[in-house]
This record gives sequence, structure tokens and C-alpha cells, in this order.
Amino acid sequence: MVNIQDDTFDKVSELSTLRGYRVVKSNEIIQKSRFQLNAQEQKIILYMISKIKPNDDVFIYQDFQILEFCKVCGIENDSGNNYKNVKDTIKALADKSLWIMQDNGSEVLVRWINKAWVNKKSGTIKLRLDDDMKPYLLQLSAKFTQYELLYALAMPSQYSIRLYEILKSYEWKNIVIFDIDDLKRMLSAENYARFPDFKRKVLDIAMRDINDLSDLTTKFEIIKVGRKYGKIKFYMQVKKDMDERLRTFDRIDKIINAKHPLNLLEKYGVEP
Repeated sequence: MVNIQDDTFDKVSELSTLRGYRVVKSNEIIQKSRFQLNAQEQKIILYMISKIKPNDDVFIYQDFQILEFCKVCGIENDSGNNYKNVKDTIKALADKSLWIMQDNGSEVLVRWINKAWVNKKSGTIKLRLDDDMKPYLLQLSAKFTQYELLYALAMPSQYSIRLYEILKSYEWKNIVIFDIDDLKRMLSAENYARFPDFKRKVLDIAMRDINDLSDLTTKFEIIKVGRKYGKIKFYMQVKKDMDERLRTFDRIDKIINAKHPLNLLEKYGVEP
């Protein structure tokens, strides 16, 4: 049995290197943007962002193997249809954009992807982020949020990924309050007009995923304004206990590698 000591940090770092490039985004694009991407599309964008190097001052064309791309981004891995699945997914993403609120109250519409190439013969993909994304992703020195990509990759719900990112950007405050209607807009969940539906279909699922599959422990409190539910207060803190963090990594690993789980707890001799 291995005790949780300093060597545990090496093992966590090992897994982070294997699974989790870091996603780094300005708080502005996290907190002031509105977009409608499903979980798969969000994972593709985050995967691309995680490939950006700290010193990059331009977006380069990123090359991926189709099999790697399918696995990491959650695209159905069907050897006979990988090429078509990838093309369909990238086409859907390239046709989408996002609104970002500016300091003067106006909103700017930007695209996610500039260009894409898919080569069936070589089994490769080449993608490039749009230049309008530069201020929000390159050369960030202040007011930015970073997290390991693997947290988002394990989450099955688009709302879980988005809410995790939002809460992570306010992590330093430990507490953040949103108007319910504003939060619905941020999550692109306005279709849940009734609060009980929003709570059951969005909040409860997102809270479960964030607590089980990320570095945050979170909970929320509903605040009434008059006779109706008007605000939500979130409490969040970073998981610091090593046993808890390794259990989180094990759950993530079993989702990402469902067919061949590493079973990190058993591998590292950590009792569940």
C-alpha cells in the first residue's frame, strides 16, 4: 500500500501530462460571452485552445490524427465513418459563432474556426482558430482563468462544461451570485422557462458533474426575490485532499478510457 505523500504529486502530474493540457482563456470571454455549443463542440474548441503555447502571438494551424481527435473530443469512433463524423462535426462548429460583451455595452460577433482541412488519405486534420479570438486567448498576463483540459473532456453535459468554466473564473472569490435569468443566458438554457425544470435539467446535473469530475467542490443556494426565485448563490473551493483528488482522476479516467480504464486507485495503491 502506497501512502499519500510527496510522490503522489508526481503521479497526479503524470496523469495531467498524459490527459490534461491546460486551457487558458481571458475572464472576459468566459464571463461575458453567449454561445450555443453542444458538449462535443465545446471539447473540440477547448482541445484546440489547450494546444496554444504561452509565447504564441499568432494562431498556427494545428495538425491532429483523426483517431486521436475522435477519442479526445468525444466524436463517435467508428472506423468506417470516422472521416464523415469528423467532417460533419467540424462543419457544424465552423458554422457557429459567439457574442462577446464589450466594456462600452456593445457586443461583437466572432467565429470560432478560421479554416479546416481533413485528409482522409493521411488520416489527419488541420484546424486554425479565427484571428478575432486573439485578444481572449493569446499573450494573457492578467484576468485569465486556466484549468486542466481533462476536467472538461470527462463531462457529458454542455451545461456542466460551461458552468464549470464560469465558476472556475470566480474561484478566487469562493462565492458568486447570479440572477437566474442572466445565468440561463450564459448557459444558453433559456428554453427552461420554469425554474424547477432549469434546476433539474441543468443545475443538478452540472453540480453532480463538477463535484465528481473536476478540481472544484461546489454547492448552490437559491435566493428568492419577492415571491419568485430570482438569484443563485454558488459556493466553490478547490479540492486539496489528495485522496479526494485521486478519486476524481480515477472517475475521469474511467470515462475517457471506458474500454481500457487505467484504474488509478488500484494502480497507485490508494484505497477508495
